[in-house]
Amino acid sequence: MIATIENTSLLDETDGLAQMFVHSEPYAHYADSRAKMEQDETAQALIRHFIRIREKYDEVQRFGRYHPDYKTVIRQMMEAKRAVDLNPLVSEYRRAEKKMEDLLGQVSLLLARAVSDSIKVPTGDPFFDRSCGTGCGSGGKCGCRI
Repeated sequence: MIATIENTSLLDETDGLAQMFVHSEPYAHYADSRAKMEQDETAQALIRHFIRIREKYDEVQRFGRYHPDYKTVIRQMMEAKRAVDLNPLVSEYRRAEKKMEDLLGQVSLLLARAVSDSIKVPTGDPFFDRSCGTGCGSGGKCGCRI
C-alpha cells in the first residue's frame, strides 16, 4: 500500500477517534468497573467456580441428557451462573460493558451509513440487524432493506 496524504490523514483521524473512546465517560466507567471486579476476591472466586462448572457442563453437553450427571451438572451450572450474575460488581461491570458496546455499535453504524446505506453493521440490535433472512452479502441487491 502506498502511503498518501489521504491515507495518513485517515489514519490520524482514526487515532483521534480511538482516543475519544479511551477518554470518554462510558470507557472510564467500564475500566473502573472492570478493575473493581478483578480486584474483588469474592467476585473472582465466583468466576473461578463458574469456569470449573462450565468445563463439566461442556463435557456433559457432548453426551446430552444421556450423561449420568446431566441433571446435576445442569443445576450446578444454573446456580453458579446465577451467583455470578447476582454479584453487584459483576453486574455493574456487565452494565458498563453493554453501554460501551452500544456506543461502539452506534459509531460503527454512523461510519457505515456515511459510506453507504447498504452496508450491514452488526449492532446487536435486532431492529438494525434484520435482513431478508438469507444472510446475503450482496449489499442490498436482493431487496432487503433496513
